[in-house]
Amino acid sequence: MRVSPDLTRIGGETRSSRALFAVPLVLILAVTLTDLATPSTVHLGPFLIAAPAITASFAGAGGTAVIGALAVGAQIIIGVFHGGLMSANHQAQLVALIVISGLVTSFRYVTDRHRRRLSQVRSVAVAAQEVLLRPLPERIGGLRIASLYLAADEEAQIGGDLYAAVRTEGATRIVIGDVRGKGLAAIGDAAVLIGAFRGSAYRNLSLPGIAAHMGSAMCWNWQHIADDERNRLESFVTAVVLDVYDDGPVTGMVNCGHPPPLLLHQGRIATLDVDEPAVPLGLDVPSERDYQVERFRFEYGDLLVLHTDGVVEARDDSGAFYPLPERLAVWKGGGPQSLVDYLHADLLRHTGGVVNDDAAIVVIARCA
Repeated sequence: MRVSPDLTRIGGETRSSRALFAVPLVLILAVTLTDLATPSTVHLGPFLIAAPAITASFAGAGGTAVIGALAVGAQIIIGVFHGGLMSANHQAQLVALIVISGLVTSFRYVTDRHRRRLSQVRSVAVAAQEVLLRPLPERIGGLRIASLYLAADEEAQIGGDLYAAVRTEGATRIVIGDVRGKGLAAIGDAAVLIGAFRGSAYRNLSLPGIAAHMGSAMCWNWQHIADDERNRLESFVTAVVLDVYDDGPVTGMVNCGHPPPLLLHQGRIATLDVDEPAVPLGLDVPSERDYQVERFRFEYGDLLVLHTDGVVEARDDSGAFYPLPERLAVWKGGGPQSLVDYLHADLLRHTGGVVNDDAAIVVIARCA
């Protein structure tokens, strides 16, 4: 992904910050005129150091250096006017002003360089994350889809939760999963699982086949990549894989230890619990026989809500979990994007604006 440059930013300053230059300029002018109008025994020159210090808070190193130079020039004018430029007092003030202006400018230069490097790193991270967790299409096959991802790691846009959708023969296949752990450490495992899911789309595997394929991919990954035996043995992924069929109001699902989806049907909320849940992916090398497909009604007008445990385990200040079914029950209605927007705002309101675990939501509806 190419990151577009900010055309309002020139030399480390934005258009809005350039307007703030009036503050140090007015300060320099006010101190100079006031000092010139007062007796020579009153020294206001030391206040000039505030000008470059204030400038460094909103401008780059270049702008800070210019204001520092103007402040030094003002100090020289004051000294000349009072006839004491060569006095010890004025020389001390001048030297102090030059040294402090130089230090402030240097610190600002170092800060700017660090920010530029951090911006470059973040732009690369954003590109990598968007390649891994591509936004789900608004429409795919006969479905409308909306999704939400909230990462617990403030420096990441994704973490250990994942979702993806592909077309297979006669159906749209969707996966939502949760890798053990959170934040940047779980991104590699999520990448392996999503890669296995997408890469198998052209093979038209059955639901048990794709679940076994993803489980085998995770086992291979942890056997060859895990840092130690403990991490390998404790690694797993919960996931739901489902096919929404084109030729009837039915969806087939395999649940590998993941929170069950919720179905909104004619104002009622049903939990799609399976009779024979499979173990999470990656705990052992699986076969297709380890997974059973269970089918549920999914009609026009219904909404299917897939989510990770970061949603239902999000806590408020009192430690109470987020009551997802109850919050769905009071929703005013609408399409998938409307429901996602509602849950996003409501979840952040419940947690006070911060989530402690990665959280993902996918809402699906059949196209009319």
